[in-house]
Amino acid sequence: MKRKKYFVFFGLSCLCAVTFLGGCSTILLFNPKGPIGESERFVIIAAIALMLIVIIPVFIMAFWFPLTYRASNTKSTYMPKWSSSAKIDFLMWGVPIAIVTVLAILAWTRTHSLDPYKPIPSVHKPINVEVVCLDWKWLFIYPDQNIATVNQITFPVNVPVSFKITSDTVMASFFIPQLGSQIYAMAGMQTRLHLLAYKPGTYAGQNQQFTGRGFADMHFQANAVSSEEFQSWVEKVRQSPKKLDLERYDKLAKPSVGYHPVTYFSSVKPDLFEYILRKFNPTMGKNPGPMSGGSVSTHAGTDVSEEN
Repeated sequence: MKRKKYFVFFGLSCLCAVTFLGGCSTILLFNPKGPIGESERFVIIAAIALMLIVIIPVFIMAFWFPLTYRASNTKSTYMPKWSSSAKIDFLMWGVPIAIVTVLAILAWTRTHSLDPYKPIPSVHKPINVEVVCLDWKWLFIYPDQNIATVNQITFPVNVPVSFKITSDTVMASFFIPQLGSQIYAMAGMQTRLHLLAYKPGTYAGQNQQFTGRGFADMHFQANAVSSEEFQSWVEKVRQSPKKLDLERYDKLAKPSVGYHPVTYFSSVKPDLFEYILRKFNPTMGKNPGPMSGGSVSTHAGTDVSEEN
């Protein structure tokens, strides 16, 4: 009778586990749509599996030992002179060493292969996007197309996207969970990121770093479309009557509470991204001096060289 109760308890536990884990399919990190996201999902699952090698036996023994060796269990073997076991010592030392070794190899190899600064090999020329974190919105500049958007990026499927990222305010994190590789945006510094989407769709872009009262609404859309749809979208943006000059940028950079609507700019002031970098670090960017038409504050900047 007692064994039946244990089996029933074990079955209900498994059922509950399956029920709760069923929701993992909606977790963006476990539903990747690009090679970087897939590799990161593998690392997460592999690390969890390796840790479960230790955790699961511990939970099993936590129930098995009291049940087996309790005083009321007269069928258990009584060994008062038992003191050591080579097999147990081997497992206690060998298994952790093996797990740590595998984790170290996994971390070392994947850290280098998933370097966000490393371009993604492709026969297609990457789409260049300059990302600027603002309060509380995201500005995306397409230098090759001479257009810009707010809270929306669009790029072709199976074409690498090369991001240059900075901030015109406090530090924030640029993250598209289904494509992978969260990376920080910092004032006066430029970080890099390379992503690729192999399936069309609209993916959520997020800021995971708390940045103030408008943090909850600081998200954006990442649209992966066909090459033809991307060209059509570029032409649509170019039809916008708005142009992103320094005067309009200064207005855009002011804090805004609530989700900022998607906005298109048909043209962009040349070297605007470098201008934003030099506001906090005059040594950054291609041109050492400030741009005409706007003042540049000379805060002490961090010495970080730019990758061209």
